Amino acid sequence: MSARPNKRLRGASVRAGQQVAAGGRAAIAGAQRFTRAGGAGESGLGRILEMHALNTAGDAAIAVSLAGTLFFTVPTEQASGQVALFLAVTMLPFAVVAPLIGPFIDRFRSGRRWAIGTTLAVRGFCCWVLADAVADESAGFYVAALLCLISSKAYSVTRAAAVPRVLPADLTLVKANARISLTGTFAAALSAPVAIGLAAIGPSWSLRYAFVVFVIGTVLAIKLDPRVDSTAGEEPAVISPRRGVLIPRSVVDALRSNVGLRTMSGFLAIYMAFTLREPPDALAWPGPAALLMGLVIGAAGCGNIVGVALGTWARDHSPRRIVVAVLFVDVGALAVTALLGWWPVVVALGLVAGFSQSVGKLGLDAMIQLHVTEEVRTSMFARSEALLQLAWVLGGLFGIGLFTLETPVRLSLGVFAAILIAWAAFVLSRILRRRTAWQRTRSAVQL
Repeated sequence: MSARPNKRLRGASVRAGQQVAAGGRAAIAGAQRFTRAGGAGESGLGRILEMHALNTAGDAAIAVSLAGTLFFTVPTEQASGQVALFLAVTMLPFAVVAPLIGPFIDRFRSGRRWAIGTTLAVRGFCCWVLADAVADESAGFYVAALLCLISSKAYSVTRAAAVPRVLPADLTLVKANARISLTGTFAAALSAPVAIGLAAIGPSWSLRYAFVVFVIGTVLAIKLDPRVDSTAGEEPAVISPRRGVLIPRSVVDALRSNVGLRTMSGFLAIYMAFTLREPPDALAWPGPAALLMGLVIGAAGCGNIVGVALGTWARDHSPRRIVVAVLFVDVGALAVTALLGWWPVVVALGLVAGFSQSVGKLGLDAMIQLHVTEEVRTSMFARSEALLQLAWVLGGLFGIGLFTLETPVRLSLGVFAAILIAWAAFVLSRILRRRTAWQRTRSAVQL
């Protein structure tokens, strides 16, 4: 009698396993159709999409592990000290190294597949080291974290330089970058719950999961289309007029606008991570802190997705004006939040910040594609990405600085809003000054 129920149980388990396997195969097939659509499979872009999905999945696992180690497993006072030390030991050296990443990567333009693979392999190795360092609480934790940060930013630079080499004939660079961004967002959303579940067992488990993800990503990077290594017709881009090819001022304006957007993103990511652990009374939040943090993060993610969906529209509707406009929208949302300081406004700020950064970056990509010559376009993508990563780091340093000073939330947001208002005014003044000079020159020619 007992054998029959066991037999039924085994049969049900087999059927459940078959259904899970079938669902997994269907999900993989659907993902491959997405990454290879529109000629991406034939051009080689599809492999970059698959590799980028693994990159963001691994980064999400690292973020979950570090957040658990530095933020959520210790009291707020101790966490602020740990994060301040983390920023001092990792982000400050990175602030020095970041400007050198673009020129350094330029030396390996003919070996981009191996350069990209190296950035993934280094992070895989560092994840294995971090897994042991977290358990032992050794100083190697900070060294490995710094290498993870540097290699992650180097990946962004090398990947940005590689994408233009494998564009399908019917796909613009803006649409390709939008697809890459969307792929990364969904990959991170799928990977984060897995990492959280493994981190519940122990922080080293999520880091070893990240190690496996980066190893697979390294293999995919090396197997990228050989056209990624092509340097035909490329020259290094420079923004200074002293030597080389001068980048159009309209692109410089878009880059400056994105510097403001990325700085604000870094500030909000670090500052809000601490502030929302124990929401202050000024926010008037009635529920648990974790729910408010989830609402803000979810709003930022939704804003990012909406921005990706609408970002390709910017290419055909004056991307220069749109990029500058979203900078002012972003700064305005921060100023309003500083004035009101109510939790629904904070959630709306997350939505606006995610949307503005996404639209601004895609608008910058459109400007580079439209106004930078093909000979220097790839190098310009690499150098702009390095500058934007440095801007994020500086914003994060502002965030931890204001939090550790125990500045009231509304005052902290107001101080940073004033800094960004000054930056936005500088960007606008440069645009208006050149427009005035152009109008005077035109009037003189007509006379």
